[in-house]
Amino acid sequence: MAAAQRPPPSLRARALQWLAQREHSRDELRRKLLAHARRHEEATAEQADAQPQGASAEPRPDPATAVDALLDWLQARNYLNEQRFVESRVHAREQRFGNLRIRQELAQHGLELDDARAAALRQTELERARAVWARRFGTVAADAAGRARQARFLAGRGFSAEVIRRVVGPAAVRDDDA
Repeated sequence: MAAAQRPPPSLRARALQWLAQREHSRDELRRKLLAHARRHEEATAEQADAQPQGASAEPRPDPATAVDALLDWLQARNYLNEQRFVESRVHAREQRFGNLRIRQELAQHGLELDDARAAALRQTELERARAVWARRFGTVAADAAGRARQARFLAGRGFSAEVIRRVVGPAAVRDDDA
């Protein structure tokens, strides 16, 4: 005898489960919930096809409408807060990445830094770049090829060209003394 399958969690339960794990942006949560709603809709349609022909089929609401209504409900109750998401994302990324990378990740979610937080990140970018560089390399490369490799590493982490020049450029040793 086969075990009875539990129905999939509701959209609200799934959203609260994801938000309990970590902060999400509205766009990210919408994308996840739409995928969940469509999978649930397909499973329900398969079950309806298996029912006898005489059973009446209820019209189903559009998943996008249901998801948008749920997102509005979550925001109204402060379960979904984009400012909190920005703070969470910045806090998680600031020790490993530069301002360009942080801004790019937030832009993927349709968000941006406020002026105060952007200014604070700009002020600490050089010291953060030096810390990332020191964990990876520790010493200034003796030749141009080595410095270029170090610069590419920092650029890949989203640090600005000026900061990279100050960290790995030929004058980097003098900058440390200043």
